Amino acid sequence: MEIKSDLPDISGTLLRPGLVSGRRLGEDRPMHDSKTFDLIARGGLVCYAVVHLLVAWLAAQVALGDHAKADKAGALQLVVAEGGAWLLWLIAAGLAVLAMWQLGEAITGHRHVKTRRRTVRRIVSGIEVVLYGLVSYSAVKIALAGADDGQSSLVAGILAESYGPVLVTLAGVAVVAVAVFLAQRGFRKTFVRELDFGGATGTARTVTIRLGQIGWIALSAAYGTIGVLTVVAAVTFDPAKASGLDAALKTLSAQPYGGPMLLALAAGIAAFGAFALLDARFRKI
Repeated sequence: MEIKSDLPDISGTLLRPGLVSGRRLGEDRPMHDSKTFDLIARGGLVCYAVVHLLVAWLAAQVALGDHAKADKAGALQLVVAEGGAWLLWLIAAGLAVLAMWQLGEAITGHRHVKTRRRTVRRIVSGIEVVLYGLVSYSAVKIALAGADDGQSSLVAGILAESYGPVLVTLAGVAVVAVAVFLAQRGFRKTFVRELDFGGATGTARTVTIRLGQIGWIALSAAYGTIGVLTVVAAVTFDPAKASGLDAALKTLSAQPYGGPMLLALAAGIAAFGAFALLDARFRKI
């Protein structure tokens, strides 16, 4: 005799792994879903903010007539000069974690959004891999050697090859393209999609967004200048014109009203540094 129960059959439900973890079936569970990774990633964003605040300070010095090197390498060299080699390793480690995180996002991440937007976000993550990775690499290089003077020699070596001018030109155009992308990121406020303002006050939200807009546009201006100078270096076969943000800032300072323009750019980069600090607080990780 078969005995029927009035209780609903939940055997199939108990076997659904999506409900065991508290997530809907099919929702991806990122590998970095841990408090430890969260703290390390946010610490890396703080390091990224500090680097840009140092760059802003050095850019202001160039505007006021100081000829100190004012690119990211110069900012990191300032850390070494103050006896903070250990801090360089911390910056390098934090940014390396950020780069690896964004590499994972660029390859398999953002599955919760629609296909078209997912592609855009993966491209953004790919760009961030490059940005974080370059600063991390510079930090390691300076921590080991105490200097970062290989960039212009690298450009000189490439220009010496038959394919050099074309390759350097393409690199410059790519940097300009990234600058355009960063500008639209600021104008259209697309970076807000990566932030979680849950529990934040209206003032904190507004300040974060405004600093982000100003900061991304200022960063775009800096990278755009670097890209243009890189193309000029390829056309004129002059590697010195492609020596990074340092040359870009000094080029701006040499123009009519260059001092005020450079101070405005320094303020914009400082705004990006301040935004990056807030980004460390509100970024979805």
